[in-house]
Amino acid sequence: MKKLLQTCLLLLMPLGVFASAGMELEDADIDLSNKKSLENGAHLYVQYCLGCHSTKYIRYLNIADDFDIDQEEILEKVAPDGAGIYDKMLSAMNAHDAKKWFGTKPPDLSLIARSRGADWLYSYLRGFYIDTKKPLGVNNTVFPDVGMPNPLWQLQGTQEAIYENIDGQNVITELTLVEQGTMTPEEFDQAVNDIVNFLVYAGEPIQEERRSMGKYVLFFIFMFGLLAYLLKREYWKDIH
Repeated sequence: MKKLLQTCLLLLMPLGVFASAGMELEDADIDLSNKKSLENGAHLYVQYCLGCHSTKYIRYLNIADDFDIDQEEILEKVAPDGAGIYDKMLSAMNAHDAKKWFGTKPPDLSLIARSRGADWLYSYLRGFYIDTKKPLGVNNTVFPDVGMPNPLWQLQGTQEAIYENIDGQNVITELTLVEQGTMTPEEFDQAVNDIVNFLVYAGEPIQEERRSMGKYVLFFIFMFGLLAYLLKREYWKDIH
């Protein structure tokens, strides 16, 4: 019961509380109409995240249809080897191995963008830094003491934390790149943004459709309200 209450309190806390003092969440550039960004985000997610984290509510067929991409191209460029177009995006890691390696099974990320927010995810994936005191050798500015390695270290490289004494406490104010990965910082930021863009899509695949329908729904409500008002006036015009 105590553990359940602690979890509930964490979920009720503002997202910004998870960032280390002195560090603020970075703004993600979310554009669900950018199909190229979404496709690249899906490709990077499968390559670097799907090994541990499933996205069980999304099938590769959904990606092909929603991104207006040929099914064969999705299987070739996005899906892992051997996957079928009707397969869900499920991790191959079993619960036993996950618990042995990480202490618990990595969570499904279908709704992570809705629960954490795009800015939180963007800052989290960019916020890993060297911390030799931790079992995995890294820590995170947004999620301190997270039990997860940096999945994108090959692309990003390694970062060190710059500390500053604020009100008697050493807090992280900046991260500096000490060894560059296969991407430049600009390329890496765009890659992370594409992954987050895909996760926002995964949290609500019909978001763009819902927004496009919104103006028609509002127009219908307005016209219905106007007709209801005129009908009411007609019924009550002779009643004083």
